[in-house]
Parts: sequence; structure tokens; C-alpha cells
Amino acid sequence: MGLIARIITVVAGLAGGTVFSQAPEFAQQYRQRIGGAIDELRVIVEDFNAQAAAHHLDRQQALNAYALSSDDFLRDRGVSMQSMITRYETLLLQQLHLGTAAPVAKPFVLLRDADDVVFANTWRDFVPGVPVSFAGLVWGAIGFVGGWAVAALLGLGARRASRRRKGVRQAS
Repeated sequence: MGLIARIITVVAGLAGGTVFSQAPEFAQQYRQRIGGAIDELRVIVEDFNAQAAAHHLDRQQALNAYALSSDDFLRDRGVSMQSMITRYETLLLQQLHLGTAAPVAKPFVLLRDADDVVFANTWRDFVPGVPVSFAGLVWGAIGFVGGWAVAALLGLGARRASRRRKGVRQAS
């Protein structure tokens, strides 16, 4: 491998390492946003539960009352409330999974079942962090190896193409 190819390979490895080292930081910022979303949804869900209880209903009975209403608005409101409750429970579960996962595994947990809204907002406001944690260093190493491998493979293809051109010129 020539000097320029080595430099490109190292630069690609460093770029990959830099990008991948941010995965744990992104997961952390995502987890913080989930906490905020859960806090807000908790207020709504607990208020709904309290209102249902004040009328001697449990949550499901209150949702059924909405669903059985002859008023379109109330039926739609029931569907909306069920959606909020489902999202709240889903985010609670994801928060639990993120909280119990090993630091290196948190980005995989996030990618497995990310909430679209929280993910988009986290991405929009993401602030890169310095990889001073073990997880950041592991992800940085993964990215470095990946970037290096891609650059090496591209360099190998370029060398083969160059050799073919030289062989064609020498044959003519």
C-alpha cells in the first residue's frame, strides 16, 4: 500500500472512529428526552386515571365509555387517549431497557425500538460529546476499524484497476 493510500486509510479510520464514538452520547441524549416525554405523558395519563376514578371507572372502562359514545368527537378523543397511554407505556419500557443495558449496548437498544418523534428531536438537537467513557472508546474503535476497512477495500479495488490499465497498455 502506497503512502497516500495509507494516509487515506488512516484518515478514513479516524473519521469512522469519530462518528461511531458519538453513538453512546446520542443514546444518552435520547434517553434524557425519553425521560422528559415520560414526565409529560405521566401527567396526562395520571389525570385521566384520576378523572375515571372520580366517576367510579377504571382506565379501561373510561376508554370504553369514549369508544361507545355516539359523538364522533368523544370517540376520536378516546382513540387519542388510548394512543397516548400506549406511547407512555412503550416509552416506559424503552426507558427500562436503556437503563438496564450495558453502556456499549445502549445504541443497539435505541436502534431496535426507537420512538420516531423522540429520535427525530434528539437528532435535530444532538450535540456531540467527547468519547471519554469506555463505551465511547469501544464505539470509536469499531468506527475506526470500519472506516479503515472501507478505505482499504476501496484502495484494493483502485490498485487492481490501475494494474489492469497498465497491463492493457503494455500489451498494446
